Amino acid sequence: MAMSPDLKARLEEVEARFNAVERELADPNIVANQENFMKRSKEHAELSQLVECFRSYNKYEQELEQNRLLMADDDEELAALAGVEVEQAETALVDLEQRMRLLLLPQDPRDEKNVVLEIRAGTGGDEAALFAAELLRMYLRYAELKRWKTEILSQHPTNAGGFKEVIALITGRGAYSQLKYESGAHRVQRVPATESQGRVHTSAVTVAVLPEADEVEVDIKPEELRIDYFRSSGPGGQHVNTTDSAVRITHLPTGLVVSCQDEKSQHKNKAKALKVLAARLLEKMEQEQQAALAANRRSQVGSGDRSERIRTYNFPQGRVTDHRIGLTIYKLEEVLVGELELIIPHLVAYFQAEALKSSAA
Repeated sequence: MAMSPDLKARLEEVEARFNAVERELADPNIVANQENFMKRSKEHAELSQLVECFRSYNKYEQELEQNRLLMADDDEELAALAGVEVEQAETALVDLEQRMRLLLLPQDPRDEKNVVLEIRAGTGGDEAALFAAELLRMYLRYAELKRWKTEILSQHPTNAGGFKEVIALITGRGAYSQLKYESGAHRVQRVPATESQGRVHTSAVTVAVLPEADEVEVDIKPEELRIDYFRSSGPGGQHVNTTDSAVRITHLPTGLVVSCQDEKSQHKNKAKALKVLAARLLEKMEQEQQAALAANRRSQVGSGDRSERIRTYNFPQGRVTDHRIGLTIYKLEEVLVGELELIIPHLVAYFQAEALKSSAA
């Protein structure tokens, strides 16, 4: 099936723009202006993959036309060879068109951002808190495998070794694009160490993946903040409970409250708390914008609703099930040590396909 005229016209416009940018990058006046040069270089990089696909598509289309003519040749061997080439070209054209449609979809501007990861124990008491700690280790290990940097911004540990709440910053290119579908309720089914009857218990942990906010995106005015300093609580230590180093920041217009007590200095705790506050404010702003859009936009799956049960980790069966895409794998141990590549690419492909359906509709 031939490409639709509308799609072809759009791709020709993209190619024309790409050629224009290439000419501009060779212009000494553009090169001399660092800001303009960087802007054009970025645009060139963003368009190059799509243009490369379009040019490959045109090449295969020409080859397809030539080989179809050869299929009618009196030379049977040549005709058979042309038939093979036709099949290969038709498959390549379908794949390239699908890829180009994906590349034409509006990019999520947050995809390249760093991530503020919030993990909270839900129903299940100590067992939920212990699993929160396991999820944290899973994400930190995944970040390590991706060569991203991590930093704990805030934590509220339990005496049993779990976390009531823990917040981490994950820094790396494309971190949000890979982790954004992890937001939601993660359910664990297993026999707790304290269970004498061997019964399987179900607990839940909520995960929120927030894009780190840039200063230009969120304007936090000092007069809108109430900052309280208090003495750290929790497990004792040489420097704990001796100074008022813990910080609690309240954003008065929204009522959002963030506290941090991990560092020994007020200054560092305040900086970390402000980073978390900025990410939460950005998420709140985006949720309010999305709520104002039409109902069909709200129907997008995986929008980051942290109350949605997205995944179950079943220990007796060694099973992990992602309920949104119906994916079940029996590699629980691998997943928990950070092998999230077993799941995340499937999520990305699914939501891209959903976006394509919405675009076509």
